[in-house]
Amino acid sequence: MNTDHLIQRVNRVGQFFEAQPDRDQALADAAAHLQRFWAPGVRQEVSRCLREHGGQGLSPFIAEALARHPEALATFVHDLNPSPTQKASTPP
Repeated sequence: MNTDHLIQRVNRVGQFFEAQPDRDQALADAAAHLQRFWAPGVRQEVSRCLREHGGQGLSPFIAEALARHPEALATFVHDLNPSPTQKASTPP
């Protein structure tokens, strides 16, 4: 995925939510939007950009939202690949 395009998309989400009057709620809502509506692979790519580039290009608002709500970028690989004990307890 094109990193510049991804950063633009994340920043657009931030612009939308930054207009809310309650900043704390806006930060939470922006992070929740990414978590709810962005595919896990895209969230992983945003996370990679943060790790490798320190959030370069992110708006201050969205950078703060992600810093306060890191769970927004979490992907749950273990849900896709259950452990052997989870497999054993799952009925056929």
